[in-house]
Amino acid sequence: MRMRTLRRLLFPRLLPALGAVGVLLADDVLAVPPTYETHVVFDNSLSDRGYYHSETYLVPPSALKQADGKIPVAADRFASPPNALKLSWTSATGGDWRATIEVPTRYARQFEFEGDTLSFWCYSDSEITEENSPLLFVRDTEKLGSPATTLVHGDEKIPAGKWTEVRIPVTAVRSLTGSTDERKFNPRKLASVSFMQGLDDGRPHSLYVDEFRIVPAATSDHTPPDAPASLTATGYERHVDLAWNPSRADDVLSYRIYRSEDGRQFSPVGTQEGRWTRYEDFSHRTGQQVFYKVTALDVSGNESPMSQEAHANTRPMSDDELLEMVQKACFRYYWEAGHPNSGLAPEIMPGDPKLAAVGGNGFGIMALLVAVERRFVTRQEGAERMLKIARFLASADRFHGVWPHFLDSRTGKTIPYFGAYDDGGDLVETAFAIQGLLAARQYFDRDNPVEKEIRETATRLWREVEWDWYRREPQSDVLFWHWSPDHGFHIGHPLIGWNETLIVYLLAIASPTHPVPASLYHSGWAGRSERAVRYRRTWSRTTQGDHFLNGNEYYGIKLEVGEGNGSDLFFTHFSFMGFDPRGIRDAYTNYFLNNRAIALINRAYCVENPRKFAGYGPDCWGLSAGVNSGGGRPLPRDDNGTINCMASLSSMPYTPAESLAALKHFYRDLGPKVYGPFGFYDGFNESENWFEVNYMALNQAPIVVMIENERSGLVWKKFMANPEIAPALKAIGFKFDPAEK
Repeated sequence: MRMRTLRRLLFPRLLPALGAVGVLLADDVLAVPPTYETHVVFDNSLSDRGYYHSETYLVPPSALKQADGKIPVAADRFASPPNALKLSWTSATGGDWRATIEVPTRYARQFEFEGDTLSFWCYSDSEITEENSPLLFVRDTEKLGSPATTLVHGDEKIPAGKWTEVRIPVTAVRSLTGSTDERKFNPRKLASVSFMQGLDDGRPHSLYVDEFRIVPAATSDHTPPDAPASLTATGYERHVDLAWNPSRADDVLSYRIYRSEDGRQFSPVGTQEGRWTRYEDFSHRTGQQVFYKVTALDVSGNESPMSQEAHANTRPMSDDELLEMVQKACFRYYWEAGHPNSGLAPEIMPGDPKLAAVGGNGFGIMALLVAVERRFVTRQEGAERMLKIARFLASADRFHGVWPHFLDSRTGKTIPYFGAYDDGGDLVETAFAIQGLLAARQYFDRDNPVEKEIRETATRLWREVEWDWYRREPQSDVLFWHWSPDHGFHIGHPLIGWNETLIVYLLAIASPTHPVPASLYHSGWAGRSERAVRYRRTWSRTTQGDHFLNGNEYYGIKLEVGEGNGSDLFFTHFSFMGFDPRGIRDAYTNYFLNNRAIALINRAYCVENPRKFAGYGPDCWGLSAGVNSGGGRPLPRDDNGTINCMASLSSMPYTPAESLAALKHFYRDLGPKVYGPFGFYDGFNESENWFEVNYMALNQAPIVVMIENERSGLVWKKFMANPEIAPALKAIGFKFDPAEK
């Protein structure tokens, strides 16, 4: 545990340039409780080698310890558990070194920091003085920043063997781009913090640095927040799930997890951001009893008393128990992160909490059915959440009955996230949502007011979608993705398979009010016109499968339909979470068997591993679109070494043994690097040493639903029970296929 040093090291040399110290807040900033993202620059790393969001630079004869070009991560000392960054250097004459900590840039991150002071903690093996101190400087997103300065000045010292807080006022640092440049560094837009060589003393030094934050310069708050309450601990095979009620304080920044193996001596083992009240602690041993307590920390650094104790035992688990564990955890993303106004989960976490993808929440509806059936939540709780979602969707923006890609979870208004033209209806996202609503309409079948309203609302929303409007012209042989009331069909993206859009054509043909002819399935989804061929070639850059039919073998596996060797695995999931492809085929393929082939080809590619990425193998496979995917396709040009966890796990109905092996590897071997409060993260890249806390609504639900479809077929059964589906399949030309699973 650290010891707080009361004095502050305030960089006297910079004070004349910085001017008066005050909290830098824009006039339009809402008075909301502080969040983790608006203050924390770094507190720990999932990687145990080098911190991904860092870079190092070295010119001999100076020396700097590096981890593949990154700042090394150390677990032997920390201010914020479970690790810190360690700078080990020797500054020699004529040499140079630099170590930079970068603010993570994430998809849908729209946060700016709140405060005017950079705060961090450091622990030095030897005393730091002005003569042996490294230099430090900061930059913002406009490349504006501070002059380099020593950590201490004059007689100031950082003592050896003691955690010391350094606070740097950075409100008014002038630009270094020129002597006449009057622009100032903006701490709200901090981009990086860099340490670099100071005086060439020629001696080795080691400095642990941790808990970098942007905070107010001064505070009179010395009152600790209330302790978290109602701590519970649930043991699984390799980890313990901790959950608690939040502290009542309105300025909680994070929670600290303490563990004990004897119930007496507790040590800090983890940190959780303040908006989450759940933590997964991996003990790495099965059959172990462990004890826990949790504290809350506020922006001012005050730590609450410890919570009451909770304990649990890790235990061996069967395959079925592991599957249910993963389903329950992934479902929590929709349940615990759902917005209070709408019940909709955010597009991504960390990210903008009001940005809700309609399609991802359609998947979340199907995950909710699984949760009720598996008793993760009660039927009453599930029905009430479902009704909240249905009512919100009924009141939200629609364009000829079609929702936009993104809704504001607070208001139901369109968020044109992808640009000015993205301000209208998105037919694909809407199809994903309707797929979920129709499954819910069949599941919530009881004769009570809540479930009756669910059915009625789902039916009304289904009937109000004007699928035929999205033909653009009455005689069009294809549907189009997007229409805007201001820009019409400007985006003009035709829905031509093979991709995730089969469900659009199925629902459009099945519509009881605004149907399209069944012929559009063949001219659009399976189209072989010059436009369709050109479209496929444009995105796939291959002639293999450009006429929809493929027929080639890859790794000895025949692929009937699909461009190239099958492309992203999410193509085999998104249209098939409700639509059951088993035992039937259209004029082109049996999609269940074709999806199996695509999954096996994807796995075989990872086993071959042509680019020799770390980690790939029989139990570590799954390429698909994701946060860091590069391309997501099983081709060398589109493969950057990133495994998408959803890709292999949601293939469970097609490849049960292979997908279960991947699940066990991810959980047992990678553990806390890839698994957190809401189950498996988006993905990981062992070659780049990239492990990040990223959850996406498009990822978590497919894992829940497709595992359930393998276990019981629940969602398949409910969606297919809708009376409009069978006639549509018949009109398209689907026929019974006796091929074995």
